[in-house]
Amino acid sequence: MTSKESRGVTGPVIQLKPGRDKSLRRHHPWVFSGAIARVQGDPAPGATVKVTAADGAFLARAAFSPGSQIRARVWSFDETTAVDEGFFDRRIAAAIARRRSLGWLDGPTCRLVFSEADGLPGLIVDRYGDWLACQFLSAGSEAWREVLVRQLVSQMSPRGVLERSDADMRRKEGLPPGDGLVAGVEPPESFELEIDGLRQVFRLGAGQKTGAYLDQRENRRRTAVHADGARVLDAYCYTGGFGMACLQSGARHVTFLDSSAPALDAAMSAAAINGFGDRCEAVKGDVAKTLRALQAAGERFDLIVLDPPKFVRNAEQVTKGCRAYKDINRLAFGLLDEGGILATFSCSGHVDAGLLQKVIAQAAMEAGRGVQIVERLGQPADHPVALSFPEGEYLKGFLLRVSDVGNRS
Repeated sequence: MTSKESRGVTGPVIQLKPGRDKSLRRHHPWVFSGAIARVQGDPAPGATVKVTAADGAFLARAAFSPGSQIRARVWSFDETTAVDEGFFDRRIAAAIARRRSLGWLDGPTCRLVFSEADGLPGLIVDRYGDWLACQFLSAGSEAWREVLVRQLVSQMSPRGVLERSDADMRRKEGLPPGDGLVAGVEPPESFELEIDGLRQVFRLGAGQKTGAYLDQRENRRRTAVHADGARVLDAYCYTGGFGMACLQSGARHVTFLDSSAPALDAAMSAAAINGFGDRCEAVKGDVAKTLRALQAAGERFDLIVLDPPKFVRNAEQVTKGCRAYKDINRLAFGLLDEGGILATFSCSGHVDAGLLQKVIAQAAMEAGRGVQIVERLGQPADHPVALSFPEGEYLKGFLLRVSDVGNRS
């Protein structure tokens, strides 16, 4: 794209339909295809476009995405701002500075850039020791990929930068799959970092998201407070993060439960290298079916963690997904004794905390259990939420205590 286009001096314009500018005036960063009256010019995917109201008033500068229902994602609401290399340099520097001010750069892992929340729609950057793992999930971030990588290397001096983009999200933007080394040198196939006193093994070329889940670190600590002497079930355990934190805090025994054999192998390996191998076991199976089998067998636990994958991926799946959340929570309540703790989560953006609480309340009622909220949980400070973009608040959870005293007549 030319320098004039990047500054919005000339170039394409998206004009909205009458009455469809309210969300942009509230600084929500998405422009949906149905809100657009016309596109002036012929913008390429990722090109910077000026967005105007029906009367021609300036609203934003955004990245155009002709293959997506989200037709444009806003870079800036300031008409005087140039969307150029300096713009991205400043945005990345600001995102890093925010994490540094909160102490997140003192440890080996954190999320450095969180897409719309940091004013960089479609860009996610996670730090794993000496390596950065990125996701370019929008036409705009893809168009500026070389600049973004160059700025990340300049400001963080990593040994290497990898791309681990979500293929499905790129497909929705009309982009091909993205994966592999984009700067520097490849990391080892596996490497070890110490986080919160636990040795953890990372494989950036495999696994979920950018290689691991960095958003549950604080929630694991909050959950582990209740684990001393407990018999723990870590369901949907993936590589065992919650169970490991509980073992570190004195759990008597942890059962890792997941449908993935490689994930269970990683969890048991992590337990072994941290000296907990004699206090845990791995169970492979469908979680809901296994919970039913454990209940039928009369098994009981003091603490259960439910950290399932995303059950709801779009608005059409909300009813079905909430039914799945209700079922696993109902089964978990049936496996806990009086005073037992359930740490339960949803990472589905279409299920907000209020809806999740209602679903869990229904699950408790169907299980015939009295339940108290001990603590509300969410995503950490390196995964911030912009007030103008509530969609960024995807992770929510509850620490719950079974208290049947208040449930008896």
